[in-house]
Amino acid sequence: MTMIEAILTGVVSLVIGASGGMAAVHSRTNIRVSDLDRRIDQMELRIAEKYVPRNELSNALQKMEDHMIRIENKLDQIALRNG
Repeated sequence: MTMIEAILTGVVSLVIGASGGMAAVHSRTNIRVSDLDRRIDQMELRIAEKYVPRNELSNALQKMEDHMIRIENKLDQIALRNG
């Protein structure tokens, strides 16, 4: 084996080893990011459940809808009188 072949073999081995190591680090990073994303989603859900219970939100939306219907009815009456 000549000197150039030995150097090329060493460089190729180094590149293969480095790319394998980088792939392992990349894989671990992806796993950790996915885990962190899942944990953040769970925390957001717990916060949403704790601070805005579903039944309270539903009641508030129903009251808002009732008010809007009354306003629409009044506007309809005004439009019929003027129309």
